[in-house]
Amino acid sequence: QVQLVESGGGLVQAGGSLRLSCAASGRTFSAYAMGWFRQAPGKEREFVAAISWNGGTRNYADSVKGRFTISRHNAKNTVYLQTNNLKPEDTAVYYCAAPARAGGLDLVPLTSYDYWGQGTQVTVSS
Repeated sequence: QVQLVESGGGLVQAGGSLRLSCAASGRTFSAYAMGWFRQAPGKEREFVAAISWNGGTRNYADSVKGRFTISRHNAKNTVYLQTNNLKPEDTAVYYCAAPARAGGLDLVPLTSYDYWGQGTQVTVSS
């Protein structure tokens, strides 16, 4: 059973930074891509960033390019999301996600992912 546990959220002022972490267990972490999504109140869950199994390919939503960085440490079974220059519109619950398949996926759509964490709240004050 794949389990994903996020941490690192909190309250930060605009312009600040947070590093989100997602610890994975239940299968060989290094074989699978990983993704981050977010959901603001009253809005649909949206793609933020994704990283391939070896970190060689990274995708970002246009709204976070240049401010957020996704990375992974396969020996620690952990994926990270470094968020810099945060804006009030970044306020959301951030979710870590993992696909059931090991490759050949478009990592942007929500439907590519089968396993989800419980989420961590990020609140950015103006």
